[in-house]
Amino acid sequence: MSSVPDRSAAAGPGRTERDDASATVIPLSPGAGSDAGSHAGSGSRGSAGAGGRHGAGPTSLQVLRSLDSGPRGLLESVAEERLAHLGENVLPAWRPVSWPRRFLASFRDPFTSVLLCLGLVSALVSAWGTACVTLVLVLVSCLLRSGEEHRADRSAAALRELVATTATVLRRTSADAAPRAREVPVAELVPGDVIRLGPGDLVPADVRLLRASGLTVHQSALTGESAPVPKHPVDAPEPSVSPSGPFAQPHLCFQGSSVTSGSGTAVVVTTGGDTWFAAAHDGRARRRGASAFDRSVQGISWTLIRFMLLTPPLVLMANAALRGRGLETLPFAVAVAVGLTPEMLPVLVTTALARGASRLARTSGVIVKRLPALHDLGAVDVLCLDKTGTLTEDRPVVEGAVDGEGRPDPEVLQWAAVGALWTLQLAELPAPDALDEAVLDAAEDHAAEGDGSSPLSVYDGVAALPFDPVRRLATAVVRRPGRPGIHTLVTKGAVEAVLDRCVLDDGERERLLARAAREAERGLRLLAVARADRPSGARAYTSADERGLTFLGLVTLRDVPAPSAADALGVLAARGIAVKVLTGDHPGTAARVCHDLGLPPGEVVTAERIDALSDEELARLADRATVFARCAPEHKARIVSALRAGGHTTGFLGDGVNDLPALHTADVGICPRNAVDVAREAADVVLAEKDLTAIDRAVVAGRRSSGNIATYLRITLSSNLGNVLAMLTAGLLLPFLPMLPAQVLVQNLCSDAAQLAFAFDRPAAAALRRPTVLRPRDFLRFITGFGLLNAAADLATFGVLALALRDTAAPGGEAAFHAGWFTENLLTQALVMMLLRTGRNSAERKAGGPLRAAAAGLAAVGVLLPLTALGPLLGMAALPPLYYLLLGTVLGLYAIGLAAARRRYDRTNTAP
Repeated sequence: MSSVPDRSAAAGPGRTERDDASATVIPLSPGAGSDAGSHAGSGSRGSAGAGGRHGAGPTSLQVLRSLDSGPRGLLESVAEERLAHLGENVLPAWRPVSWPRRFLASFRDPFTSVLLCLGLVSALVSAWGTACVTLVLVLVSCLLRSGEEHRADRSAAALRELVATTATVLRRTSADAAPRAREVPVAELVPGDVIRLGPGDLVPADVRLLRASGLTVHQSALTGESAPVPKHPVDAPEPSVSPSGPFAQPHLCFQGSSVTSGSGTAVVVTTGGDTWFAAAHDGRARRRGASAFDRSVQGISWTLIRFMLLTPPLVLMANAALRGRGLETLPFAVAVAVGLTPEMLPVLVTTALARGASRLARTSGVIVKRLPALHDLGAVDVLCLDKTGTLTEDRPVVEGAVDGEGRPDPEVLQWAAVGALWTLQLAELPAPDALDEAVLDAAEDHAAEGDGSSPLSVYDGVAALPFDPVRRLATAVVRRPGRPGIHTLVTKGAVEAVLDRCVLDDGERERLLARAAREAERGLRLLAVARADRPSGARAYTSADERGLTFLGLVTLRDVPAPSAADALGVLAARGIAVKVLTGDHPGTAARVCHDLGLPPGEVVTAERIDALSDEELARLADRATVFARCAPEHKARIVSALRAGGHTTGFLGDGVNDLPALHTADVGICPRNAVDVAREAADVVLAEKDLTAIDRAVVAGRRSSGNIATYLRITLSSNLGNVLAMLTAGLLLPFLPMLPAQVLVQNLCSDAAQLAFAFDRPAAAALRRPTVLRPRDFLRFITGFGLLNAAADLATFGVLALALRDTAAPGGEAAFHAGWFTENLLTQALVMMLLRTGRNSAERKAGGPLRAAAAGLAAVGVLLPLTALGPLLGMAALPPLYYLLLGTVLGLYAIGLAAARRRYDRTNTAP
């Protein structure tokens, strides 16, 4: 029998055979032969084990046989053979992009497309010099961009491997060997693999359940439904009549979903591009909306492109009207339009972000999985987080246990410990619950002191209903000694949730709630404990059994503030980042912790109030409030969405399944490395540890990269605008063109190459103190103001050239004029690079070695190139010594004017 399943026989209707190994086609209608085609309607995707239109679907045994597998899993050799034959379990849209494809894609950049069109126009009018230099600019920009993007993508992929998601798979080394469970990368799963699923796991492929215990999954990525869906194995599934199609089938789990609770064992039936997730999303799940930074840059870019497209016809009309020139000025008009273009912007953005991400991983252990997330981090002005593990230590400390009258009662702690022990033992949680561990520690201490309570070992665990953020409680079912035929339910959780399930009159309930509120105002966390006896039976326990309970009392716990939290909050506030606390705890508890850490809690907003607000009202409230209590996952996501709608750039720090919606909603999703798989997969940034100081380091790295990009844009565009305005003015005043098209383009190429050094610059400390946001109006005011100052210096050089050359109509006069203006333009751009960097003191100006070297090199090219053999080829001649003396005076005055204008701008503008 072949070790690779027969594709053509097993593929159901709507499933076409693929010839490429990268698209893994797996049997989705696994009754190969006679059953093939009976499980899906015409034109629909088949699904392993889904019921067809005519009778029940294949049994679990039939599915395993069709996949040439069994309950003990595949042989290692068979799995390797299938992986080589079918390809990795990777969505097509997530596969690495080759360098040639990146190179071709770079031509779709708006600036590159405009340059390419201008070069073709120049070729059509036989301006071959202009056309060649323009096309060289395009080629150099595309080569550099695709090379940097390819290198950055490989670096990012290497970083992502450090936090790659794995799956627990059963495999055997030989036919007679026992199966061994081990972790393998999700990409190495193949059809027929038998895997284990647990809470917090991502479902790594489309699978058919073989066994399950209390399994529920989130399928919101596929169906949009936020509530967990229960799943269990079905030996012979009935036909599906649900409008949700196969997603409603209880025995099927799909790639893109995640395990909320319980555990299971399943066989992989579909991987790669043939999963339902791949079909439904086709890569769109990875695409995010443009960030505020992206939108600002795009708005500025399209403004420049419109101006570039208007420049050639305006130059032609002006020269025709005032100088009687015709199409011979078209190459000059094209060169002027090209002079406005920041051709190296994509290259610089990729380089700056890749360097920042690499340095962050090397120095702080922070992994940036999505490269643009680094500059989004630089723009974050609101950070949302839970208090546990960030503002406080992961494990609280038990303060005491009291009965309903407020009297100390060790029995309450004893029953809480029984529930905690068997919940930890039976619920198969992704990580031990901190509250359960704290309760067990306290019970052990009391037992050591000899308080007379029974040892926990006398209780036998029967079942467990783990905590979930909707019920806000957990239940363990145990057998008590001397109580045959009776099961005892021990329920503990949020006070309101437990009291709602207890037999109490309204007055007693209100009294207990008031007592709990008083304890919470002291900053204590509360666990309500209740109990009920039930006749033992064969059926499984569900949340419906959590009714008619007897209230036992309260366990009070105290959060221990994290040692670094107060200082980290102060640092984040100094950087202009507002911290919002989104917690499931009692409002009083959350407020007290924030107060103790120096974070004014203000008005605490509860989930009930959030539910009563419209989106617009919530956006206004979220802007003012600091603490949000009793939040379920959907509340956290809605708060983050409201903050974004209010114009904020948001980061969200979370580590659990209940944080998944908010991680997806935020501009930047952040999680620690020990987060559950599904959170780690959803996050953009993975921290070495759950620590606010690590977030501060990541924010600084983001602002450093974003600041360099913003500085490049300001300096490049203001210089380019000034040069273009000066050339247009001089072109109308002179009887000849102030610069030849080839000279304009070579000057542009030299300055662009030098300005790539901004990717390696270190911004001033002032630039790191607030979020990096490009406000288009302020930005355009900056480049207009400094562009006009640059144009004034260029036009002053016009007078210098008139004095130094006296007669430009003499032989060689035009060539000398061109050389003089070429030299001045590059020297002024070198000055601008050094003086318009973000405001610095004298000590900071000594830094920035790469930028100083680039500016010096640009100045050297400007002075020396006209004197070399290339000068005559470009239409330039040597200049008299008087010109350099007068030019030095102009440059000195220009430097003084630049410095004064920069100081005034810094005083009157709060934006970087």
